Amino acid sequence: MTTMLSPIESEFATSEESASYDVWFRAKVQASLDSTNPKCYSTDEVRQRMQKIIKAAEDSASGNLA
Repeated sequence: MTTMLSPIESEFATSEESASYDVWFRAKVQASLDSTNPKCYSTDEVRQRMQKIIKAAEDSASGNLA
């Protein structure tokens, strides 16, 4: 039988739901920590990427497809 938790104590209806969410959340965090994808970009890299996106949009709007 499941134990009902007070909404003040938990946002989950049962302790099983809470435990299931905890397992899911910890797996997501661990997957993120284990990921080899870049964690962040430098400001200069973001600016360069955005300039390319903006230029491509401007060229497309003016009919200059590169």
